[in-house]
Amino acid sequence: MEQEKIGKFILKLRKEKNMTQQELADKIGVTDRAISKWENGRGMPDFSLIKPLCKELGITVNDLISGEKIEEENYQEKLEENILNTIDYTNKKIKKNKNVFKIIIGTIIILILLLITMFLIDVRMMNQNKPVLFSTWGFKYMPAIDLKEEEIKLSIKKYLVEKGESEIKNIKTFVSMKVYLIEEKNKSYHIYAWVREGSYYLDKEQLKEYSSSSIPYKFTVENINDEFIVTEYKIPRDGSYYASDMKKIFPRSVRRDMDKVYTDGTIQILGMEIEEQIKLYFHK
Repeated sequence: MEQEKIGKFILKLRKEKNMTQQELADKIGVTDRAISKWENGRGMPDFSLIKPLCKELGITVNDLISGEKIEEENYQEKLEENILNTIDYTNKKIKKNKNVFKIIIGTIIILILLLITMFLIDVRMMNQNKPVLFSTWGFKYMPAIDLKEEEIKLSIKKYLVEKGESEIKNIKTFVSMKVYLIEEKNKSYHIYAWVREGSYYLDKEQLKEYSSSSIPYKFTVENINDEFIVTEYKIPRDGSYYASDMKKIFPRSVRRDMDKVYTDGTIQILGMEIEEQIKLYFHK
């Protein structure tokens, strides 16, 4: 069946009878939008509507399916042709509906598999004592705070502060840091972090900067008599040595994250932490 041809035929007959789309729609119990859809060739009437539509337009079902009025001598031939076309149209529609059904079922299966995958990832994160990523089915988990790691971080900050203040009296050193990785090896710990340091002093009530730095560190920390002590640290040299020293000192994953410190906001955040410490200490 040629939907476009049939639509133009319905439009022609409606206008010949001086009916609006709304008037025709009211007579057969549909909306004017349905009539518009048929006349534009974007759809066909349901089988239950074909006989009432033909009655209102003064044509036979054979005429409607043909998209034109059939001469009596050609009626039987056109009828057989239309029956075959109708069967073909119906088969195509069934096939199309089956394809739509398959797409819907496939989409549902993919969504279910996606949810299962997200759930399994969350379970894996929990087993590694890490926060869940997706909170599937409202499931939430946060690992308990590792006090040992916090003690290690405090020991490093204490070490850096004491190191900075030991050079000159009346100098106050402030430290902020972002830890990327803590490795435990034979009762010692390797800590890879980006550290921002700033040393300040008061000169006639004026706060002045003595020194500042923003560099990556590798610290070695040992537990001695139940106290974490920094026993060694390494930093990359400047200039042409920097890239090679970074490869020697830091694991690849850490280097990859450290490459983003100037673009991911790390430097700015560490700087704000230093400023907050200064305000609290000097009340400035």
